[in-house]
Amino acid sequence: MPVRKSNKPKTTQKKTRPTRKLKPRDGAMPKPSFTHTYQTPSQRKTYSQEEQTRKATLAGEVIHPSEFKSGRATWRIFRIMAEFVEGYNFLSKLTADITIFGSARTKPGEKYYKVAEKLGRLLAQEGFSVITGGGPGIMEAANKGAYEAGGESIGLGVQLPFEQRMNDYILHGIGFNFFFTRKVMLTSPSQAFIAFPGGYGTIDEIFEVLTLIKTHKMQPVPVILVGKEFWGQLRKFLKEQMLDKHQTINEEELHVFDIVDTAEEAIQILRQRIVSRDSMTQVLNQE
Repeated sequence: MPVRKSNKPKTTQKKTRPTRKLKPRDGAMPKPSFTHTYQTPSQRKTYSQEEQTRKATLAGEVIHPSEFKSGRATWRIFRIMAEFVEGYNFLSKLTADITIFGSARTKPGEKYYKVAEKLGRLLAQEGFSVITGGGPGIMEAANKGAYEAGGESIGLGVQLPFEQRMNDYILHGIGFNFFFTRKVMLTSPSQAFIAFPGGYGTIDEIFEVLTLIKTHKMQPVPVILVGKEFWGQLRKFLKEQMLDKHQTINEEELHVFDIVDTAEEAIQILRQRIVSRDSMTQVLNQE
C-alpha cells in the first residue's frame, strides 16, 4: 500500500547553545579566563630546554624567521594587531595613572606587600588610578589598597604557565597573550612608574621605562624605586661598573630615578613632580 505524503512543510528546530552570563562586580569588566595560582619553587614542574622552546613556540612569543617565509606566522601578526587595538581601546578611557611593578611572589603580610598596599590606598586618596600587571604579590597589594580606598584599580594580565592569575581587587582588567604588547600597554598611559623589589620581569619593565626616557621616546616622568636595601645595590652597580669602570652611562643617568623606603616618601615625590588627575583631565580636554 503506497504511503501518503504529507503536504505540510517540514519544520526543523534550530539547536542553540546555552549562553553563559557573566556577572562581574558593579563597574567591573569580566576578567580573562586564565586563573593560574601561585606555586612555590618545589611545586613547579620543570621542563627540558626542548620542551620550553616548544611551549614558547606554541604560545606565539618566539617566532623563527623561517616561519614568515612559509606563511605559518601570519595568524600571529593578526593576533598581535588585535591585542594592540584592544589594549589601546581599553586604555583610552583612563587618564593620569600610576603604574606599579613588582614581584608576583611577595606574600601578604610581608614588608613590601604592606608598603604596596598602603601606597595603592594613598594614590587612590590622591585621585589617581593604579595600574598593575594584575597578578598576585606586589600587584595584588597595590590593587587591593586602591580598591578598598574606593579608587580605580586596573590590571593588565598576561597568560603564563605558572604564577600568574588575576587578583581579586581589579575593577577593570584585560588579558594579553604576548609580553611585549602588555609591556607597551603598561608604559603607555602612566604619569609615573613605581617599582618594588622583583625578579627578571620587574627589572625588564623598569629598564624599559628608563631606556625610553633617556632616548627621548617617552616624556620624562617620575620613576620611583621602593626599597633602599634592594635597589641601592642596583645604584651601586650602575655607578661602579657602568659609570666609573666602563663609562657606558653618564653621571646624569644615575639621577633618572629616586629610591625610597616608604609609601609616604613616594607620594611626596609625586606631589612635587606631577599634577593631580583632575588637573590632567582638564589639560587633555582642552587639547
